[in-house]
Amino acid sequence: MPPIHETDTLTIEIEPNEIPWLKIFTKEPYKEMSEAPQSVKREIYTLLDLIEKTMIAYYTPDKINIASFGNYVPHLHWHIMARFKNDSYFPEPMWGTKQRESNLTLPSMEGFVTLLQERLSKNENMLERYSRLLYIKAKEIEEERNLPPMEALKEALLFIEGEMSGY
Repeated sequence: MPPIHETDTLTIEIEPNEIPWLKIFTKEPYKEMSEAPQSVKREIYTLLDLIEKTMIAYYTPDKINIASFGNYVPHLHWHIMARFKNDSYFPEPMWGTKQRESNLTLPSMEGFVTLLQERLSKNENMLERYSRLLYIKAKEIEEERNLPPMEALKEALLFIEGEMSGY
């Protein structure tokens, strides 16, 4: 199954199952989270947060499970699963002992993917706007205060963080 979303560093895939289940993979073959650069870690956590919130809004699950094991696949990846009290394995992990036959009736995965892709696009657009604003503000500060570029960038970051703290 092709990825439903891809960046320069990560891919998001569907894990075919009775429950809504996505996986985030790094493109680089990091074995452990500690091997990934900070920018990749931030991107992973941003995606985990966005996927979890979208799953909750769309499916109203009883619980979200997020896991990263990599024992069989030693390549940094995360599982995000919407869990329901009447899914086949609940409360066991999806790798555990089956508890019952499932009788889930859920909204479509296609509808979820469409909603998630819309939210991912909005998130990327917001990051692009933030980056442009940061660049413009840094240039403005650099010229107004005659600061070196890195100092101006630090000042611009502080300014923008202050402006966005109310959001």
